Amino acid sequence: MTVTAELKDVTKAYDSKIVLDTVNLQIHKGEILALLGPNGSGKSTMLKILAFIENPAEGEVTFQGEKVNFKNTEKVRLESTLVFQKTTVFGTSVYNNIAYGLKLRKVPKEIRDMEVKKSLELVKLAGFEKRNARKLSGGEQQRVAIARALVLKTKLLLLDEPTANLDPKNVGILEEVIETVNRENKTTIVMATHNMFQARKLPHRIALMDEGKITEVGAPAEVFGKLSKNLARFAAVDNTFTGTAKVIASGTSKVDVGNGVQIEVTAQKQGATAVFINPRDIILSKVPVESSARNTFKGKIIQISDLDSLVKLKVDVGKPFTVQVTKQSFNDLGLCLNAEVFITFKASSVQVF
Repeated sequence: MTVTAELKDVTKAYDSKIVLDTVNLQIHKGEILALLGPNGSGKSTMLKILAFIENPAEGEVTFQGEKVNFKNTEKVRLESTLVFQKTTVFGTSVYNNIAYGLKLRKVPKEIRDMEVKKSLELVKLAGFEKRNARKLSGGEQQRVAIARALVLKTKLLLLDEPTANLDPKNVGILEEVIETVNRENKTTIVMATHNMFQARKLPHRIALMDEGKITEVGAPAEVFGKLSKNLARFAAVDNTFTGTAKVIASGTSKVDVGNGVQIEVTAQKQGATAVFINPRDIILSKVPVESSARNTFKGKIIQISDLDSLVKLKVDVGKPFTVQVTKQSFNDLGLCLNAEVFITFKASSVQVF
């Protein structure tokens, strides 16, 4: 299998803090590789090294079979591009934002026009060329940033938490873009994420990271199938919990995740288990909802975040659950911090690892 890039015994430190510790990793040509780990595990630093904007303190990096000279990265930087988690767009038109890299590369205007149009169609922003990029929503700005990277057609596309804090619509669009670009253009993609659910469905392989080290590498089915201690340790992703499962009489199972919270699931599981509940599958109400859903918990709102047309809430029911509601529903329910609410979701909505 052809290797696009490789890290060999790479170490990186900021002051006295080691953020990458003797990392060895091969990135295969044409694959989607997810760097999965908690905040502070070294994912973003690794992407910066692969983008050749940070240099390793020790070790070496090879790109397309050649050792990278970090004293002169001008050539290799043209073949690798990084989209940062915190989107930065210029205060000009969407067209100018996306065409910027092509203009620096002295690409003729007629080709720039064609490539910008194609990239906007791909990220579902066709017709946005003349819009001011800074007046777009956060999700739309992230799509512009992705389009700006895509037009460069680099050998390596690096994405740092590309869907963090976005609403479901924009998350769906960007995940579709990632899959399409990889499938149709054979673009090699490395994406950092702490979202276990996303890492389970998007990449071909996962590199599990913890405290600057790669602890496991494998296909999603392999990594999630054995539910290693390293994977379970950082299961602090929204609505991801670890606990002990026990089969109950109905043929389903209950997973005790601690603090009196037992989650019923439509799977026969026994022993150590991890579960994930998509925030979109949770019903929020001021009074208990009459339904066939097997999971209902009472709690209080401990955090509120505004996401354009949506509002993200954190509800403490013994464990913190993240719930998303429309801004209209939020206002209609008269919700506020410390308000008592109920969350409800079906056993069949629970993803079991």
